[in-house]
Amino acid sequence: MSRTSFLLLLVITFATAVGNLGLVSVMPTIGRALAIPDALIASTFSLSALAWMLSSPFWAHRSDRQGRKPMLLIGLGGFTFSMVGCAVVVWVGLIDTLPALLIFAAFAIVRSSYGLFGSAATTAAQALVADTTHGATRVRALAGMAGALSLGTIFGPAIAPLFLAEPAGLGGPPFAFGMMGLALLALVVVMLPRDRPTAEAAAAASPGLWRDPAMRPLLIAGFVISSAQAINIYTLGFALIDAANRPLEQAQSLIGIAMALGAASSLVAQVGFVNLISPSPRLMLHGGAALALAGNMLALAPLGVWAPIGGFVLASFGYGLARPGFTAGASIAVGPERQGAVAGAVSSIAGASIAVPPIIAVALYQYWWSAPFVLAALGSAWVAWAGLPAAQRMFPQND
Repeated sequence: MSRTSFLLLLVITFATAVGNLGLVSVMPTIGRALAIPDALIASTFSLSALAWMLSSPFWAHRSDRQGRKPMLLIGLGGFTFSMVGCAVVVWVGLIDTLPALLIFAAFAIVRSSYGLFGSAATTAAQALVADTTHGATRVRALAGMAGALSLGTIFGPAIAPLFLAEPAGLGGPPFAFGMMGLALLALVVVMLPRDRPTAEAAAAASPGLWRDPAMRPLLIAGFVISSAQAINIYTLGFALIDAANRPLEQAQSLIGIAMALGAASSLVAQVGFVNLISPSPRLMLHGGAALALAGNMLALAPLGVWAPIGGFVLASFGYGLARPGFTAGASIAVGPERQGAVAGAVSSIAGASIAVPPIIAVALYQYWWSAPFVLAALGSAWVAWAGLPAAQRMFPQND
């Protein structure tokens, strides 16, 4: 892969993360303005994650046969349609007296279109990197893409409020992100060379990864560590509000600071640490899980609001190593004919980890403050130690 093509993939990963997290950051305000209950607003993201989980293997299969570039275009098209559609729904909801349930249904549909089609871009980008890199170079490249994702999660919530100015109002952020999607589409059309399917016959004969007894332990480990991170991210705000015991405005500032520090910590792990040390995928997965365990244990310490903040930052560093380690390990463990399938499985796991585990954690949190941290710690502990023998059979001994 040329340097220009790889930089373009980094830009796509960064920009879509900016749009996605930027929308997440303004959705509570949009929901209140449209008189949509908070639980329904949160459910739109779960629906989108579910669509992402179900559609990822399909797009991976298509990319093996039709090439990676067409799938990138489909995914960016889904991103653009979803963002512009969200903006339209907001504007219509604010100027008309439509029932809140109807507005919610429209919002859920356009938001879910991102999960349904946007996953095509993520799977294609990962598969394209795997097609054109090998060994340690692939590990660094995939970690770099994860770093671009983390950087986007920092910038998205930071710049979203800049687009709230009139006349766009609350529809400004999703509309701006939609225009960004159009620009990305143009860049891909002009700058990214058309690739050729590389493994059509072999991919058709390959068994499903989840049915492969050699791959299954690693995929389970990836799901568990991804779920632990999702639990931490989606319950952090509740934990800080209760631990701070301050007015909501001040607690919101703490949440923003903690989220930014966590994303920065992941970025340091994925870009700085990986490029400096060049760790193996095995070390990244299991060492990162151990750090995530330590972070969740720190969050339980009697240190007031600083315990969940410090624990989240430390755990984020661990997740920043473990998830790229899982991705790179899965990619290295299979041949070129199954890179599309691996990309689809990794993307599907990312969606599944958001769709269900955070909901369980939030429900348990209502009864026990420590529940999310304990759940995430148990999952991280399994990946760090109990899952080690199974994963050792997966990774090449010279990784």
